[in-house]
Amino acid sequence: MLNNLNQYKIILASRSPRRQQLLQMMGLQFEVRTKETDESFPSHLKREQVVMHLALKKALAFEEEIKENELIITADTIVVFGDDVINKPEDRADAIRMLQKLSGNMHEVFTGVCIMSSIKKELLNVRSEVYFKPINISDVEYYIDNFKPYDKAGAYGIQDWFGLTCIQKINGSFYNVMGMPTKELYDYLQKF
Repeated sequence: MLNNLNQYKIILASRSPRRQQLLQMMGLQFEVRTKETDESFPSHLKREQVVMHLALKKALAFEEEIKENELIITADTIVVFGDDVINKPEDRADAIRMLQKLSGNMHEVFTGVCIMSSIKKELLNVRSEVYFKPINISDVEYYIDNFKPYDKAGAYGIQDWFGLTCIQKINGSFYNVMGMPTKELYDYLQKF
């Protein structure tokens, strides 16, 4: 499995426990190393351009210190509804607003990933469609008050109570919606 990476020390540059769990499930040995990175992006960027810009920005924060034997993996996930990019909620009211907006509708989830060594960078992005059933306000408030999804794009986690009870269907990768398109990452790592 991924014997081509034996010479590399893999570094996941993400605080996300979900991304860490997914890489562990993939059988990867890695270290977590993070830096504060400004997650703003130019307003002209659309959908997959946003996540690729942010994943690259996160990787470039390590560019000056990456060692020859290190491989950095960064990622960014956004929710897109119509033309609106929906990031992490600022507070309870923002989370309620987001979930009410997505209720009964389809939205897109994009994740961009950057894989960077001292000599090259690879970028990938994956898109999934997520369909919510109509959700009543009491369920929205219950979810926010009990699961506090403030660290999640779109104010929900597909792997928790909300995903189990409110998602009708997904077209595309479940793991992409969780925050890391594992199949695509594995495919890229095999060729890196």
